[in-house]
Amino acid sequence: MTGLSEKIVLITGASSGIGEATVRELAAAGARLFIGARRSERLKALAQELGAQVDWRELDVTDPDSFGAFAEAAEARFGRIDVLVNNAGIMPLSPLAALKRDEWTRMIDVNIHGVLNGIAAVLPRFVARGNGHVVNVASVGAHLVLPTAAVYCATKYAVWAITEGLRQEHDDIRATIISPGVVATELGNDITDPQVAAALKDWRQKSLTPDAIARAIHYALAQPEGVDVNEVIVRPTAANM
Repeated sequence: MTGLSEKIVLITGASSGIGEATVRELAAAGARLFIGARRSERLKALAQELGAQVDWRELDVTDPDSFGAFAEAAEARFGRIDVLVNNAGIMPLSPLAALKRDEWTRMIDVNIHGVLNGIAAVLPRFVARGNGHVVNVASVGAHLVLPTAAVYCATKYAVWAITEGLRQEHDDIRATIISPGVVATELGNDITDPQVAAALKDWRQKSLTPDAIARAIHYALAQPEGVDVNEVIVRPTAANM
């Protein structure tokens, strides 16, 4: 594996959970990071803690203009972009019969459009340079469907398909999908159905910590040129699905 000291990495959803853990993991490996999320106060505190190799900008991944400005600011700060980690996502689970259309729309906007907006922001740069790496964080939900998770799983299936399509379309751009099992994060804190929220709490009795996913991302990024880790699924050892 190669070092990350020359890598310029953009990370979305960086204010907590897997995103924050990935910032810490890659900063420790020497990467230079430009981080984004909606909660700017958390980004600022994280960047101040980690020092000059980390900079930040408030980001709404559902807004193409916001993502474009994010990429432009990163390039202005560090000179180029080598990697995009599309990590931002939401998971307000509910039964389909609950007809929570607003929540369905929000998941589609963040989990699918957010990934596409990120790819659109960096892909022309990668194509022009003939090099680049997109890492999309999906879920085991890209490989299975559970009750109350139909729409969420559909969005993660879409992320899987988008990543695979990107891989096939470009011989000189690496594409990786990271599919975590259950992880102890804030994901799902916006569930509005009390029974589903309680079920998720029980399910998380056997959880990974976010640093496990950060290490998987580090592994994929640290491979030498010409080696593309296409997919990594990371589950707790005790998980049965």
